[in-house]
Amino acid sequence: MGGVLPEGVTPAVPRVTRLRPRARPATLPRTRWESVPGSTIWTRAAISALKAHGRPLLEFVPRDIETWCPSYAAHPVEKRAEFWVGFLSALAKHESTYRAHAVGGGGRWHGLLQITPSTARLYGCRARSGAALLHGPTNLSCAIRIMTKTVRRDGVVGANGKGGVAADWGPMVYRKKRADIAAYTRRQSYCRPLSTMRPKPRPTKS
Repeated sequence: MGGVLPEGVTPAVPRVTRLRPRARPATLPRTRWESVPGSTIWTRAAISALKAHGRPLLEFVPRDIETWCPSYAAHPVEKRAEFWVGFLSALAKHESTYRAHAVGGGGRWHGLLQITPSTARLYGCRARSGAALLHGPTNLSCAIRIMTKTVRRDGVVGANGKGGVAADWGPMVYRKKRADIAAYTRRQSYCRPLSTMRPKPRPTKS
C-alpha cells in the first residue's frame, strides 16, 4: 500500500510533449497595400510568382529602371523581387484601390490589377475567366506573367507612358500616376542607392 507498486511492475513514465516553436515569418517587403486585411497573402503570392515564371523579369534590367528603382541593377534577383511587389502594390492603388473583387469597365476588367479575361488568355495565364481573376494571388500571378513578357519585349517599365507595363495598364499612361508610383518605389529600402544603406563608421577615439 501507500504507493508501493507490486514486484515486477515498472512505474509509468509520463510522456513529455515538446512543443516546437512556431516558425517566424520571413521579412516581407514594404507594400502600399500592407494595411489591407489579407494583403500578406498577396505579397507572398507575388514573390512566389516572381521567383517562378517571373524569374526572367528579375534577371532583366529595363532601360528606364533608374526612374523607378535606382539601385535595381546592383541588387540580386531576390532583392529585385521586392521592387516588383512594391510596384504591383502601387499600381493596384490606381487600378482597384486594393479591392481584389473590383470589376470595372462595364464588367470587362477584373481584380486587383484590373485584367480582362481576353488579355489573361492571350498571355497564357492560368486564370481565364473574370471570376478567376477576382482571386488576388491568381490575379497577381497573371499580371507578373504579362509584365515578364512586355517589359522584356519593349525593354522598359514604361517611364514615358509607352511600352512595357504601360502597354496594358492605363494608369501608366498618365504622367501624374506614373510619378506617384515611382515616388513610392524609389523611397523604399529596396530601391535606395546601396551607399545610403551602409552603416556609418564609428568615430575613432583620439
